[in-house]
Parts: sequence; C-alpha cells; structure tokens
Amino acid sequence: MRRYDDPVEVRKGLVGASEAPEQFLWHGRLWKVRDVLAHWVETGAWWQAAGARAALGTDGPESDEGTLADLGTDLLAEREVWRVEAGTGPSREGGRGGVFDLSFTWSDGTWQLLGCLD
Repeated sequence: MRRYDDPVEVRKGLVGASEAPEQFLWHGRLWKVRDVLAHWVETGAWWQAAGARAALGTDGPESDEGTLADLGTDLLAEREVWRVEAGTGPSREGGRGGVFDLSFTWSDGTWQLLGCLD
C-alpha cells in the first residue's frame, strides 16, 4: 500500500447498511465507495505524555512538567479510519478502482487519504 497524507473532501452516506464515507474527491477525481472493508479508531500516543509518565512514576524526580490533565489533549488526537474499496466508475465498465484508507480527525474535523492500493 502506498502511503499518503493528502487532504480529501468526503461526503458521508449509507454504504450497505452503515453510515460511512460514500464519496471522496482526491486529485480532482471523484471516487465512489463500493464497499467498506474495515473501520477502526486510533488514539494519540497518550502513554507518552508527560502526565502519563508522571502518573506511572517513570519520569525522573527533576521532571515536574505535565499533569494528569494533559492526558485529555492527547486523547483528542483520536481519528477514525475507514478502509474502503472505491472506483471512479462502475467496475463492470472498466472504471479505475482500488482500496483506500480514509481518516477523519475529530479534533479539527479534517479528512485525509492515508494510503492507496490500486
């Protein structure tokens, strides 16, 4: 899978029986989602925050930076990822297609294309 970090415009709708990305615009081309292959949530690396290290006692005594309150900002780094099969036209008519990883970041409301296998 080729990795990307490209912003995309996404329209959500029903794919099968679930709400998911239905279409996305990438490099000026409209891709229509044919199927959702997987869906998961990724959180920020909260365990690396100064507050978590302080709570676990893994910071040295000289470190007083970070509190448990800092953990909340790291948890806001959560994003939803959908692995979808999408194409530029009906597959029976020879439209281009592939598998794409699309992510939605809750903290800023943006969509990104993370990867593509075509």
